[in-house]
Amino acid sequence: MKKELMNLFLFIGVCFVFYLLFRNFNYKEGLTTEDTTTTTTITDTVIGNNGIAGNAASFGATIKEQNIKFQDQFLISKYRSDYEAVILDLDELVDNLMLKTILIPSKNPEETLKKIAELNQAKGALNSIMRFVDKK
Repeated sequence: MKKELMNLFLFIGVCFVFYLLFRNFNYKEGLTTEDTTTTTTITDTVIGNNGIAGNAASFGATIKEQNIKFQDQFLISKYRSDYEAVILDLDELVDNLMLKTILIPSKNPEETLKKIAELNQAKGALNSIMRFVDKK
């Protein structure tokens, strides 16, 4: 009886220690960043004390600052070929998805046409991104 009572108290003690260790952890999934200043800054600048777009000069400066941050982050001039390869691979994937959509019979041809139109818009967006990467 004494041994079982000691095991019970030991188990409760270990559970309490685990509870103390894990209760203050902040659980977050995936790789996230805590950079929420972009949205707050832009919103505050636009709807500041002077009304909507009353602070146009500071709003423009905030946007330029964010563009510089993105340029520093992406390093397009250094990784241009990698970015172009990704865009071309995505373009080929969209082509294959379009072909798959056409070849698989559907009960509703309007749905098929809508999906093809959406995929075509995706190709246009990829072309726009490629032009942007080529300009840099």
